[in-house]
Amino acid sequence: MLPGLEAAELPADAIEVGRISDAWGIKGWFKVLPYSADPEALFSSKRWFLLAAEKGLKTFAGVGKISIKEAKTHSDTVVACAHEVDDRSAADSLRGARIFISRASFPTAQKDEYYWVDLIGLEVVNREGVPLGQVRDLLSTGPQTVLVIDYLAEGQLQERMIPFVSVYVDRVDLDARRILVDWQTDY
Repeated sequence: MLPGLEAAELPADAIEVGRISDAWGIKGWFKVLPYSADPEALFSSKRWFLLAAEKGLKTFAGVGKISIKEAKTHSDTVVACAHEVDDRSAADSLRGARIFISRASFPTAQKDEYYWVDLIGLEVVNREGVPLGQVRDLLSTGPQTVLVIDYLAEGQLQERMIPFVSVYVDRVDLDARRILVDWQTDY
């Protein structure tokens, strides 16, 4: 384990939100590649759980927990510093580490805003009650997000895409794990 990095277990609600790409400067800062275009969860959480990369990292194994002093946007990436990382060498030793944050520490979503991780696995049904499949992934196409839905047709797994916009999405019910859409099976 890296000196100062506390051994930990991933929380049951841990979500992978990015990875450490490199050291930044000489005072222990490091660059982060966030998995979200809006990395608010990285900024709001002061405890990050690091999982050593599959290969390349020789300085720690397993899961470690760090306390973030500061995280901010810099150019097209995020940079951060932690209490346990005080020089470039220590920051460099984190290269490739995967960053997880407890879902409970994510900022509260506003009305009609959803975290992608909360949408994956939801059943999609049209207004007539016809099941259209299950959300497997989401794609950001720039102007809008698209639901990627898996469904079975004639015994074969198929893929359908529905724009995640109010014109087609009537309601998202996270409690019922369901999305109601204005979409037909032959679109």
